[in-house]
Amino acid sequence: MKIIVCVKQVPDTKGGVKFNPDGTLDRGAMLTIMNPDDKAGLEAALRLKDQYGAEVTVLTMGLPKAEDVLREAIAMGADNGILVTDRVLGGADTWATSTTIAGAIRNIKDYDIIITGRQAIDGDTAQVGPQIAEHLGIPVISYAEGIEVDGDSVIVKRQYEDRHHMLKAKMPVLITALSELNEPRYMTPGGIFDACDAEITTWGRANLVDVEDGDLGLKGSPTKIAKASDKVRKGAGEKVTPDSPDEAVDYIMDKLLTKHVI
Repeated sequence: MKIIVCVKQVPDTKGGVKFNPDGTLDRGAMLTIMNPDDKAGLEAALRLKDQYGAEVTVLTMGLPKAEDVLREAIAMGADNGILVTDRVLGGADTWATSTTIAGAIRNIKDYDIIITGRQAIDGDTAQVGPQIAEHLGIPVISYAEGIEVDGDSVIVKRQYEDRHHMLKAKMPVLITALSELNEPRYMTPGGIFDACDAEITTWGRANLVDVEDGDLGLKGSPTKIAKASDKVRKGAGEKVTPDSPDEAVDYIMDKLLTKHVI
């Protein structure tokens, strides 16, 4: 079994968010982490590897420093890392990103399962995973809470409002993972040494298969950013000093009723 896990290096919002003049994120100037949903997807792939002896390849698109998340993935137990990076890919929206990643996966050719995170914390669109599946012409199961393999098929427990679906699809298939899917493992000391010595495969525009130049990067992105800003600071709010507990309760209940909270 061969599994491809798509991961993304996202800004660590605790370190502050910075923007370029065109409204896109200045990723080179921010502290970064592996996207949480993607890390859960990686853990799911590693558990399938533990159970079935699968080969796990981790793929990311980003700046050259995105190599760090690939080495982190290898330190956790992944077998291979592929970095897709090229200046012409910068500023991509979900459409251009999914087009790029699908083009890279076509270059891999042989795979059974593709796992992505449900969404990235720097965009929250939940679009890239399903779009990759659409580009590749394979089925997609989103919001995965559990993954099992049954012969040439996968059975996925899919989150749905206050219940869940049990869905079965033949491989190859793409699955988008929730961060609640599991608890990702830690890197091991031996894994860290292996990751430092591992050779990361780097691909650029020339390695993308069946992709048009007009669908890549900022120029190939139909989504245009009208305005971008850092988080808005909240004011101090309204401060009151009730004379009694009953008066405090009445005040709170009045506010909840006025704002239609209850």
